[in-house]
Amino acid sequence: MGSHNHITKVADLCDAFSDRVRVFAPLFTDFGGKTEFHGPVATVTCFEDNSLVKSLSLTPGNGRIMVVDGGGSARCALLGDNLAANLINNGWQGAIIYGYIRDKAELAQILIGIKALGTIPLRSAQKSAGTTGEPVEFAGQIIREGDYIYADDDGIIILNPA
Repeated sequence: MGSHNHITKVADLCDAFSDRVRVFAPLFTDFGGKTEFHGPVATVTCFEDNSLVKSLSLTPGNGRIMVVDGGGSARCALLGDNLAANLINNGWQGAIIYGYIRDKAELAQILIGIKALGTIPLRSAQKSAGTTGEPVEFAGQIIREGDYIYADDDGIIILNPA
């Protein structure tokens, strides 16, 4: 698979590792200033409450991607420009949100990968509900803490080392 230091196109990885690649259903739109990103997964499960997204964004990212299962709810945003700034300042590669975001124009100026279902201007509750580190399931895949994700303009895949 080569070094993780250079980004390989997702389509090329699908061709080369068709027996091992797991492809997300094409549900997501790019909102960050960077569309190509890759790294190991840190999982968050939350529903209409982004407290755990916020607290995790303030910890060292170490090149990881935050994968947030927001249940697909369109009732509120789970990430905006402040949390995206936290992510980049703490060394995260990006976030994939099965839910909605806000501050679309600002996110486009931040050099981080953000994929989500869409935008909604309402902020979420902050009641510390949810879990971190547990497997999540959306877009036709089960995603586990530590799985390795590659994302670009063509989509999102999990390709773990052999």
